[in-house]
Formats: sequence, C-alpha cells, structure tokens
Amino acid sequence: MSRFQRAAGDPERQRATTLELFYDLVFVFAITQVSHLLLRHLDWTGVGQSALVLLVVWWAWNYTTWVTNELDPESIVVRLVLIAVMLASLLMAVAIPEAFGDRALLFAGAYVAIQVGRHLFLTFGAAARHTPERERAARILIWFAIAGVFWIAGALADGSTRTLLWLIALALDYTAPLHLYWVPGLRRATGATWEVQTSHFAERFQLFVIIALGESIVLTGATTSELDLTGERVVAFCVAFLTTAAMWWLYFNYVAQIAERRLELSTNRTKLARDGYTYLHALLVAGVIVGAVGDELTIAHPGEVLPGPEVAVSVAGPAIYLLAHSLFRWRMTGSPGWKRPAGAVACVAIGVLLGGAISGLALAALLLVVLVAVIAGEYASGRRRGARGEPTPLEALDASAPRAS
Repeated sequence: MSRFQRAAGDPERQRATTLELFYDLVFVFAITQVSHLLLRHLDWTGVGQSALVLLVVWWAWNYTTWVTNELDPESIVVRLVLIAVMLASLLMAVAIPEAFGDRALLFAGAYVAIQVGRHLFLTFGAAARHTPERERAARILIWFAIAGVFWIAGALADGSTRTLLWLIALALDYTAPLHLYWVPGLRRATGATWEVQTSHFAERFQLFVIIALGESIVLTGATTSELDLTGERVVAFCVAFLTTAAMWWLYFNYVAQIAERRLELSTNRTKLARDGYTYLHALLVAGVIVGAVGDELTIAHPGEVLPGPEVAVSVAGPAIYLLAHSLFRWRMTGSPGWKRPAGAVACVAIGVLLGGAISGLALAALLLVVLVAVIAGEYASGRRRGARGEPTPLEALDASAPRAS
C-alpha cells in the first residue's frame, strides 16, 4: 500500500479537492494555448501539430488524475508533489506556441519531467518496497523513461526528424496502457493491479470537460470584446455561446451520470475507465477545442463566406464532439445509439453542401440547429418512454445492474 493512500469509505474524501481544482487552472491556460496554435495554423501541418500538443497536454493531466485517484491530496508530501507537477505543466503550456520551434526543449523537457518525476516519487517515495504499488509504478516509470529519450531527442532535432521522434514517443506513451506496461522479465500485470474510486475518477474527467467548455467561452468572449459590436457579430456571439451550452447539455444531461454508474457496476473497472475516460474523453475535449476555434472564426467574420479550411474547422468541432459521444456511449453501454452519429453526419453534410455558399454566421446557426435537434430528439424519446411507463436509462441500469467489461 502507498504511504499516502487516499482514505476509503468516506464519500466526501472521494470528491475532487480544492488542490485538484487549483491544479486544473494550469490546463485552462494550456487548452487556450492549443486553441491559439490551431487558429494560427489552419493547414494540415497545423492540425497535426495541434493534435500532438493536445495529446501531450491530455496525457500529462490524465496520469496525474489516475494518481490523485489513489493518493491523499491532504497529505503535505502529495500536495508538494502536485504543486511541482503543476509548475512543470505551466512551463509546458508556456512553450506550446513554439513547441515545434525555439521552445521545443522546454515543451518536451517539461513533459518528461512531469511524467518521469511523478513516477519516480510513486516508485521510490510513495510505495513501500516489495509491494504491488511499487512494482506497478516502476513499470510505468520504465515506459515513460524510454519514451522520454525520444521526446528529448526530438526536441534536439529539427524539422521532420523532430516530428518522427515525437510521434514514436507519443505512440509509446499511448500504447503503454493497452499492454498493461509489460516489461520483459516481470510478471504480467492485470487490471486488478489498479483501483478506481468511481465517484472521484468520473468527476475529475467531467471537470476537464468543463475546463474545455470554459475555454470556449473565454475564447469567444475575448474575441468579441476586441472587435466592433455589429448586429451580425452580436448574433454570432450568441450562437457561439448557445453552441457551447448545447455541448454542455449533451454531456451532462444524463451521459455523465450513466457512464459513472456503468463504471461503478463494472467487473473490470480499470479497463472500462481506461477506454471510456483515458482515451475517448480526449476526443470529446478535441471536439470542444476545435468548435471553439470555429466559433472565433465565425465571430471575426460573421457575414462572410468562410474559406475552405475555416469551414472545415467550424464543422469539425461539433461533428467530432458528437462522434466522440457515440463512441463513449458504445464503450460504456454497448450501444452507440443513432441520434448523435446522425447529428455528426448532418454536420459534415452541412459543411460539404453549404459551407462554401453561406455566411459563417448561417453555417454556425445550422450547426447549432443540429445540436439542438439531437437534444430535442433525446428529450422526446425520454417523454415517450415515460408515457409508456418505461424506466429512465439510469433507472433501468440500476434495476438490471449489467456488468460492462
């Protein structure tokens, strides 16, 4: 057992702490930096670089969340470690605009320091000798150390060599959980090696969705405040806000609750948490970020027909978000549903058929209509179930208590 284990059995201690919320503030800034990076480079190279940076930011936050799910943030030692990780995360975020330029070493070095430093503490500071916790942390440390060689080497290289080395490093980081951090010579780990405190774990990922949505509001608000407030621009701002509100509604109306309950009932909670939260929530966050960039472009040019790349970004945001919802539902419940996939297809169709013929404001309004239609469709389905005397999805889940794996 860890020397700083989070107390079990007390529901209040399984909620997010003020220290964790304080830590999240760095990632509000980091997400904003990713949005600006994409906004400044609306081409395939920029999209690829923004995606890589986002995955790095996500992986740094995600692992810390898994750690604080088990460790007690009220411990002075854990607090100091988390503050140190927070500082390194802030340095990483500062480097994002020039991550592929002059600040590559700061970006990669801060990221490696976060991952390796955290797990050095877990291996040699938190876990006692000859315990499963130390063995588990050591496995992850080895993977991070190997990937770190490629991160640092990429930062010292230039051009396509840097990109190649960083892609190798990213592949090592993202495939490690799929292999349960297999290390030659050590016995294979199992999902039971990790413990997931459901309420705290699900809440932390829900809060990151809020961070992304909040960044969207900040971005659209800051853009609007710097421009002349014409009638079209005010309408575009309102449409952008309502789009963000619709994204919030789609996730928090019942998806978050059902997913948390599914996780709680799962017989293989670690695997379900890994797939549904660690991996698929990255796609959800990406949809929100891309959508925020599209909103900013619309507010800047509400009455103009947007160029192809700007149309693609505007459409991609809600489409990715709805697709991520479908995949998340599929993994958590075994069924993707049809309304959200249909909504994603509708967003793409609007972009392809109308994006080059209508103004940015009209395009944004149509995309908002799609999101509202999905919400209305799900609400109508719920009313029909209620009229037939059928239970809500959450009630049905509690009654049948299915076991996801």
